[in-house]
Amino acid sequence: QVQLVESGGGSVQAGGSLRLYCAASGDTSSTSSTYCMGWFRQTPGKEREGVAIISDLSRTRHADSVQGRFTISRDKAKNTLYLQMNSLKPEDTAVYYCAADPTFLCPQLLDRPTDVDYWGQGTQVTVSS
Repeated sequence: QVQLVESGGGSVQAGGSLRLYCAASGDTSSTSSTYCMGWFRQTPGKEREGVAIISDLSRTRHADSVQGRFTISRDKAKNTLYLQMNSLKPEDTAVYYCAADPTFLCPQLLDRPTDVDYWGQGTQVTVSS
């Protein structure tokens, strides 16, 4: 079992920045060394969508909508996942979820949120114009 706890959400004006954090616990040997981890987001009435993914070897993939503005990273020693969000837009407003999965097909997980094994509780990000 893996527990994921997000923090760092909040309200910001367009053009601003936020940094999201996800602390992983539980099966820490796996979460720190082999799991694919990522960030997804969801707005009311819409399906959850992938934002960014990072493999156990720190290979990343970002959604086209956030490419060049958001950066995913991880600190295996601290069992922590990050999402640096710059140049935020009102359309980035959503609940952001941390995800972890033991899959080897990490890049593809960005497009398959229904395949994710572990989710955090979510953190709200609101961007005002």
